[in-house]
Amino acid sequence: MTLGPRVLKTGIAVTLALLICSILNLQPAVFAGVAAVFTIQPSIYRTWRHLFDQIITNVIGALTALFSIHFLGDSPIMIGLVMILVILLCLKLKMESTIPLTLVTVLAIMSAPGNESLHFILNRCLIILVGIVCAMIVNIAIFPPKYKRNYLDKVHVIFNNLSLLLRTAFSKEMKAKSFQEHYAKLIKDIPKLEEQYKIFDEERGNLVKLNQLDVREIVVFKQMLKTLKQAEQVVENIDEHYFQSKTNDEENHLFDHHLEELIKGHEYLLLKYEGKIKGEDYHIENDMAEKSQIFFERALEIYSQNKEQKLRTMIIASSIVEYSLQLRRLSRLIDQYQTAKR
Repeated sequence: MTLGPRVLKTGIAVTLALLICSILNLQPAVFAGVAAVFTIQPSIYRTWRHLFDQIITNVIGALTALFSIHFLGDSPIMIGLVMILVILLCLKLKMESTIPLTLVTVLAIMSAPGNESLHFILNRCLIILVGIVCAMIVNIAIFPPKYKRNYLDKVHVIFNNLSLLLRTAFSKEMKAKSFQEHYAKLIKDIPKLEEQYKIFDEERGNLVKLNQLDVREIVVFKQMLKTLKQAEQVVENIDEHYFQSKTNDEENHLFDHHLEELIKGHEYLLLKYEGKIKGEDYHIENDMAEKSQIFFERALEIYSQNKEQKLRTMIIASSIVEYSLQLRRLSRLIDQYQTAKR
């Protein structure tokens, strides 16, 4: 179990919201706590965006609830119908993330006695607003996320797992159960990395004025993601096709050796990007292109010997060549980025 920053920030935001409501004598304060829970977001930009969206939809929800109370009543059936209407309005405005808290606002207004007075409705809206603002302040001021470092750390975690899977796939050194556990973790981690990339891209593109160097860095990060996804595709193809293709030791060695070269190249590029290795004299792009051509020509020879039986090996070989292409593109982008930094 991991106690992450977002968990701590949620607890702090709820505590702060309840304390402020207690000081201002705003009751029931529980709605402020609920609002704080729903408002905590994984990034500063999303917090700001969510704040404005939340204010808009909560005002709409409060006005809809007020209209219903005065003209249609506040029976359980009407509360349900108003909630359906509010959901449809949020979807129409493309503010789906605000739906839970907006429904809380509607319920807080319509389900309590004495809900017809304007003072009561303003009180409920103010309580919700306290929770929203507390969450926003905590999210910005406490444990501000380090998007770049978090992204790179996740890239290294996924690469290490991929490296283990690819290095043992053909040699069968890893037990089947262990292989499937690592593969299952990889499948879960890739979407998480995609989400972190989106957050990084949003923050850089919406909260700061981008210069050419920032743009290049975002492009490098995107290519890191694409390269890892292609490597994951190689693992998937190996798992699905390789062991049904009846390969011999020579073919196993061919695939295993070339993947080892690509993994070393991938590791080299990650280290080079972080400035941990000298790369001026090593032309990895040309080296990969030459080795991939030799590998694919040999794979074609194997396929031509028995096309029906070796079709599966060509699927794997094609994905490995695509992995090489993505690595070469990553190499070019890193070179361009580091040249621009100088």
